[in-house]
Amino acid sequence: MAMEKGALSPVGQQTVRPDPQWGGDLLDLDAYLRRTGYDGPLDTSVETLFALHRAHKESIAFENLDVALGRGISLDLGDIGRKLVDGGRGGYCFEHNLLLAAVLERLGFPVTRLLARVRNGRRLTRYRAHTVLVVSAGLELWAVDAGFGAEGLIEPVRLGAGEVTKVGAWSWRVIREQDQWVLQTLHEDGWFDLYTFRVERHFAVDFEVSNYYTAHHERSTFTGKVIAMRGTEDVQQTLVDRELTTRHGDGRTERTVLSGDAVVGLLRDTFAIRLTDRDARLLRQRLAALAPAPQDPIPTPQEA
Repeated sequence: MAMEKGALSPVGQQTVRPDPQWGGDLLDLDAYLRRTGYDGPLDTSVETLFALHRAHKESIAFENLDVALGRGISLDLGDIGRKLVDGGRGGYCFEHNLLLAAVLERLGFPVTRLLARVRNGRRLTRYRAHTVLVVSAGLELWAVDAGFGAEGLIEPVRLGAGEVTKVGAWSWRVIREQDQWVLQTLHEDGWFDLYTFRVERHFAVDFEVSNYYTAHHERSTFTGKVIAMRGTEDVQQTLVDRELTTRHGDGRTERTVLSGDAVVGLLRDTFAIRLTDRDARLLRQRLAALAPAPQDPIPTPQEA
């Protein structure tokens, strides 16, 4: 499998300077480590890769609030750092995985940045609207993805046909399908396709085109609605406008319709997104244009 310039083969581990097109020199590593609360080893071991991935996933939410409020999404690494690291915000896949890629490269991990085709259980050929990383650690290749949302990986999965990883209540595996890989997650009725990808060289301009379509086109999943997601070992939560769907590891699924105030509270508390008062006001105004919602508080999993 070909690796991009600036990446390393899993065998040999010869140091190669990261490709400057990705802007890794703009990364404030110390600020990122404070943001994620990671204080473990900074070597290139598999254990460090797993720990960094989990810390990122637990600390930085998946959200599209800038898209929902009619703003663009910058893939400049300095802008990503100011938003996700300094600003306490979340982001969507491009932001998450380009940030994590820069962190891993700074530490010496070989990284290949890829574009993937989302399936979400449907075998359609969609445009490449997602990002995933292939990272070399422990003389093996790993699929790394902190930016898929509720059903996304909590820890990396080894890039090998039929390889399975299980974290808490959830399982994922990668399979080969002709010339591409498929990442799947386990549902009650069997394995569910999340997305497909090929290991090949991509360029920063490829990401810019895909990101622009995803953030602006009327047919994109992320335009015209508020989306936020989080996934832990026990629960997966997806907010779309005012509807919160909570999927538990024991198979229970709950759906709750929220008021605008409740959505803002959920984003700030459960999703740990630092909203300015102005953004909170704009979100309330946007959500107020939807059908009326109850003013009851959000039930916690213990109350539901």
